[in-house]
Amino acid sequence: MKTYFITGATSGIGRQLAMDYAASGAKVIACGRREEKLKELESYSTNIQGLCFDITDQMKVNQAIHSVKTHVDVWILNAGDCEYIDDGRIEAKLFRRVFEVNFFGVVHCLEAIQERVEPGDQVALMSSTASYIPLPRAEAYGASKSAISYLARSLAIDWAGIEVNISVISPGFVKTPLTDKNTFAMPMRISAEEASVAIQKGLAKREREIHFPKRFSYLLKSISLLPQFIQFKLGCKIGAQ
Repeated sequence: MKTYFITGATSGIGRQLAMDYAASGAKVIACGRREEKLKELESYSTNIQGLCFDITDQMKVNQAIHSVKTHVDVWILNAGDCEYIDDGRIEAKLFRRVFEVNFFGVVHCLEAIQERVEPGDQVALMSSTASYIPLPRAEAYGASKSAISYLARSLAIDWAGIEVNISVISPGFVKTPLTDKNTFAMPMRISAEEASVAIQKGLAKREREIHFPKRFSYLLKSISLLPQFIQFKLGCKIGAQ
């Protein structure tokens, strides 16, 4: 059975993936910052091994990943965070916080694993459908996820030479502790269980882009093809709600 390395495994999609893969008989290295949550996962299944570190701390990332002695078949770099801006006011510290987790946390992991990956291995980067179109208040979050999407597509080309498959995962709204904090409407929101199934299927097929729920993601993809002035008007309408 394969070994899966999952960051952000203490809640939401990452936690569900860890439990689902472990239940299928796979070995899971579940990563997160909260030791007590990792111990809960370990008690759920003997197939889960907890690994506690903060992805924003590059030294800790290197130490943690180098401590893993078994071969990892699938790296799922899922950890992320979200902060919105209010009244269009740009705050550099807010952007830095979001990018430290969503973008540089992934880059830290990629640098650490690049000497470990072998032909046939898979690496999945967590983006978002928010990267498809401009949305109000999402300047920091959307920009960080757009950066991840570009990184994944570009890295897929360079790592094709070493036969490592790169996937970008772009979920719509998924019910997690992170989205539970949202105060706006979240159309077509799905459960973490549904998200996990979609990701597992996509990774099993080695898909370059795993996006879901399809009705929502294809709608946003279609909007992204419209002229910019139409996207602007749609964004303003959403912001006025």
